[in-house]
Amino acid sequence: MADGQGAPAQAAAMVSEKIYCANCIHCKLVRTTSGNANQYYLRVRCAAGKWKKKLGEEKIYKYFTVARRSLDNCDSYIPMGDAREFIRDLRKSLPIKDELYT
Repeated sequence: MADGQGAPAQAAAMVSEKIYCANCIHCKLVRTTSGNANQYYLRVRCAAGKWKKKLGEEKIYKYFTVARRSLDNCDSYIPMGDAREFIRDLRKSLPIKDELYT
């Protein structure tokens, strides 16, 4: 190989990079009711169905934590752009706690 890296080194480099769910096309922002009819919280779900609870029910995450959600690998992952830049900008713009919206 011209670059001096063998196949095992390239495979190790690919494995070490995290997959951030927020940078995937299947990561969707949804509204969940707060109990008050005109207020809601923002939550995130996987449209590909990869986030499941032990009993099979769909798992949703709080919006302000979505930048921390990552996997080692995912067969449904379709990136929406450069992950490093996207996650950096997302962390800057996300609220620091769960917010109630009207």
